[in-house]
Amino acid sequence: MKTIDRNVLMLGWVSFFTDMASAMINPILPIFVVVVLHEGMDKLGIIVAVATFISYALRLLSGYLSDRYGIVKPLVVGGYALSALSKPLIGATHGYQSIALLKAFERVGKGLRSAPKDLMISEYSHANASGKTFGFHKMLDIAGELSGILLLFGLLWVFGQSESVMRNIFYATLIPGIIGLVLVAFFVQDIPRPKRVLKQAFTLTEKDKKTIASLLFYFLFLLFVFSDAFFTMQAKEVGIATTVIPLLFAVSAGVQTLTSYGFGVFIDRFGARRVLVFAYACGAAAQGLLYLQDPHLTWIAYAFLGLFTVASVNANRAFISQNADNRGSVYGVFYAGVALFGAVGAYVSGMIWEYFGMSSALLFSLTGTVLLSLLFIGSRHVRA
Repeated sequence: MKTIDRNVLMLGWVSFFTDMASAMINPILPIFVVVVLHEGMDKLGIIVAVATFISYALRLLSGYLSDRYGIVKPLVVGGYALSALSKPLIGATHGYQSIALLKAFERVGKGLRSAPKDLMISEYSHANASGKTFGFHKMLDIAGELSGILLLFGLLWVFGQSESVMRNIFYATLIPGIIGLVLVAFFVQDIPRPKRVLKQAFTLTEKDKKTIASLLFYFLFLLFVFSDAFFTMQAKEVGIATTVIPLLFAVSAGVQTLTSYGFGVFIDRFGARRVLVFAYACGAAAQGLLYLQDPHLTWIAYAFLGLFTVASVNANRAFISQNADNRGSVYGVFYAGVALFGAVGAYVSGMIWEYFGMSSALLFSLTGTVLLSLLFIGSRHVRA
């Protein structure tokens, strides 16, 4: 890890505290919506869909602005500011509409910062070490998530799971959010502005287009794999107590923390495709374990979810860094695709669950992920 640039280290700590704040609310937000506010699973699906969809255009725009005009750090700082301020306000909400709006603002923040942040990490990566660098950053990112999950578990264990406790936890996310914002504003150096800025027309190159085409398979997979919110509700449906649910997220985050850097090393040595084969198999396995609806297997499903998440994200981010010319724009397309396809998948899963039951939603997810995993393994012409 001696090759990791100081700015990547600081960006890792920024993500650590920001994800700590997110992890303090993500495991309980679905329960807050469905159980406390008495909204249906279709409303939860709408919240997830709106939150992920609303930011897709901004991801494209922020990536373009980074490449075309050299605006990088201001977008990153602004994005973290929006996220830090929107999460605590969820504590004052009383309906799914206001939650959807605040989650949309939080996703706008993520949309503004995601592509420029990855561009910064890519720029500060040493030669032939992009997988390792992104793996290191993701390790700190998920370590923050794990810390937030354990903090949430402790708070629920000590103070209970009443409505007032949940609302106070939402308010408390302001503290780690502000710490992350201060770090990125004052301790991360902006990358140099490219010399070509404003002097020539901007276009995606053939390498950029081929790189984007290679991401389409991942986007399709996200149509079927369950989001964290639906993992949470499956756990509650099979009888896992609300107080214990944060520990399920701790399993996923712990697996990601322990394996992220190793996946990065593997990507640099053997290529992104082999890691993606493993990632898709893990994603399908997670859905299969959920489909069996056994609380013991749900714990294992969270571990496989962690493996799918960290392996696929690291592989795709490193692949873009290694193959794209206009990396900011391609990262923008990547995160836009993740948001758009994730939103559609969440909406469809929520509707199936609400009107046809959890088993039907699980079957839809399992069928899609298994078929796509087999297709990817059998299609050696798929680039990655």
